[in-house]
Amino acid sequence: MASRPHTPPLPRLLKAAAVTALAVGAAHLVLSDTLRFALVGQASAALGSPTGYGTAQVFTTALLNTALVMPLVLWAGMRLGGERRTGAMVLVGTTVWIVTVWNGIDALDDSFGAVLPLRSLALVVGVTALASLLRRRPAPAPAGAPSPAPRIPSAPAAPSAPIRPGNVSETTPAS
Repeated sequence: MASRPHTPPLPRLLKAAAVTALAVGAAHLVLSDTLRFALVGQASAALGSPTGYGTAQVFTTALLNTALVMPLVLWAGMRLGGERRTGAMVLVGTTVWIVTVWNGIDALDDSFGAVLPLRSLALVVGVTALASLLRRRPAPAPAGAPSPAPRIPSAPAAPSAPIRPGNVSETTPAS
């Protein structure tokens, strides 16, 4: 099966920017909604009726969920967009997202409806979209190595129709 030609850089970059913006939105929504549970847990514990989950448990769950949502949405979005070789984009996007959340978590953890700084979110989208242009190319053959032989298509395993007795020559075995 012949491989498809690569998508030109500009359409791939635009697809990556759109998919990354969607992934950042989804991961931010998961993070802020899960952190809201932590705030509700703190408030209910202060009022004397704990909710059943600890603040540390909810906070850890929020961070893990957002770290899992980002690579999943990036990979699935690019694959649905018809792109291959998305490993670098997923790795860079997830790493940049985790660093951004790490640096801005204090703003989210203190109030309802808080949003990470928009410049940070734009930076995540930009860096991840640029990382989509990184594709691992096949390694070139060493200088002294012979080039691979061209692939010759093989004959079908079984003939599509039986051989008629009148068509058998001396070199063809009789069936």
